[in-house]
Amino acid sequence: MSELSDLIPVEAIRLDVAAPDWQSAVRTAGDLLVSTDVSTDTYTEEMLRNVQENGPYIVIAPGFAFAHARPSPAVLRTGMSWVRLSTPVSFGHETNDPVHLVVALAAEDAGAHTQAMGALARLLADPDTSAALDRAPTPEALRQILVGDAAPESEPAPAPAPAPSGSTPERPASKGSGHGMHKILTVCGNGVGTSLFLKSTLDKVLDRWKWGRYITTEATDTISAKGKASEAVAIMTSREIARTLGDVGVPVRVIEDFTSTKEVDAAMRDLYDV
Repeated sequence: MSELSDLIPVEAIRLDVAAPDWQSAVRTAGDLLVSTDVSTDTYTEEMLRNVQENGPYIVIAPGFAFAHARPSPAVLRTGMSWVRLSTPVSFGHETNDPVHLVVALAAEDAGAHTQAMGALARLLADPDTSAALDRAPTPEALRQILVGDAAPESEPAPAPAPAPSGSTPERPASKGSGHGMHKILTVCGNGVGTSLFLKSTLDKVLDRWKWGRYITTEATDTISAKGKASEAVAIMTSREIARTLGDVGVPVRVIEDFTSTKEVDAAMRDLYDV
């Protein structure tokens, strides 16, 4: 598993960048991927097209856009870039605009960067660390924060129920997963970026609840999610992707801030009526 220190070199970090619009911000992040031999210009265009086709679902937390596209021949190796904007720009997101931070990911596959996604989610979820990243004066100083240990996020209270069980309108029944095991899908347009980010946050909540033995999680894309919905008890995703999915026969919970364990915790409590 790749770590943030492997994926974000100093050369892939730019601070206080002036960008007139979201396209320019994403293009700047893509240019850094190109200059560090992570991807080609074609991948940058694919990231832009992803937003144009699927909407601003990549704005996964207030002020934060996670730009990416599907793995393709335009990806030379897995890597990331970091662009902090001097003036925030609008992506058209209903709740998380304007954006002052764009992180771009180019992934060779859906699995190699899972650990890095978890680390990044923890860093951005911690208020003190997030503020330190916003104040970092140089790329070198910012990278030191990225590779260091973040303070733990304030934890919600443990779930009062010992395990998911039963079948009520608020508590979905297991669907063919055997031995009471439930599956929750986290979904994005491509299945390798924001869905993995949300999966990491959901896994952290399940670990706190000690429900990992009862619920499995899977990050996937919109097309695959429609076929996999019959195997799941619920889907968690962005508002834009929820609209794209429509009625898939299982509860769909919209998460506005993919870094927030508190929001995911609340969605789980609502889902399981605990």
